[in-house]
Amino acid sequence: MSTLEIRGVRAAVGGKEILNGIDLTIRSGEVHAVMGPNGAGKSTLAGVVMGKPGYDVLDGTVTLDGVDVLQLAAWERATAGLHLVMQYPTEVPGVMLHDVLSEALGTRGRSADGLDELLRVEAGRIGFDERFLDRPLNVDLSGGEKKRNETLQLAVLAPKIVILDELDSGLDIDALRDCARRVEQMSNESADGHEPLGVLAITHYSRLLQELKPDHVHILANGRIVESGGPELATLLETDGYAAFAEESDADADASASALGDIFSM
Repeated sequence: MSTLEIRGVRAAVGGKEILNGIDLTIRSGEVHAVMGPNGAGKSTLAGVVMGKPGYDVLDGTVTLDGVDVLQLAAWERATAGLHLVMQYPTEVPGVMLHDVLSEALGTRGRSADGLDELLRVEAGRIGFDERFLDRPLNVDLSGGEKKRNETLQLAVLAPKIVILDELDSGLDIDALRDCARRVEQMSNESADGHEPLGVLAITHYSRLLQELKPDHVHILANGRIVESGGPELATLLETDGYAAFAEESDADADASASALGDIFSM
């Protein structure tokens, strides 16, 4: 059983604090959805956990199975078992998908034998055209095909914990269903000695969660998790939106500031 623990994380970008104390625990086989409006800090959370440059961690800890990942380089976090499915996958001209995955498996101490067959099997599972397997990474692919490609890489590498940074962004209904169902399958299965996948799914909308069944839903507003619950919380957002949660966050922040002022006035 693997566990990603995020405790009291505060982080800034360009001197501006974006995350104001995040606490989350994701275990093997669990699907956690983090939902919130634009600018709430969702992608910042992903960047901090994965070690993206430009983010300053001001306080808190992030551990994977007890290992302090904030002390690791981004590639070391990946080999330790963290994986990011990017919101905007990058095109890498001249670098073939097979070569990328072969190298990635090697750094994880795993053999690339049978990789070609595995790629074809996984491509078939998510409707990814096999002719794209022989292209440079993501070059000339549509947004939907890039997300299928990201999902294929996830399935091949089989990490411990994945962060989906808006997997549903730019996907049509078919691609969303295919990708989300494959991630859901990985969260429910143990194969080839791998534990079920732990998932942190960052999204704006509940449509992703119709296929990727969350165990826990968290609302992120103004850099803090202001509400946590089960799948019914995502349904509530469909009718009520984020405004009430954002207002709750603002009220809490005002109350904290008032209390702090009272302390210093004593």
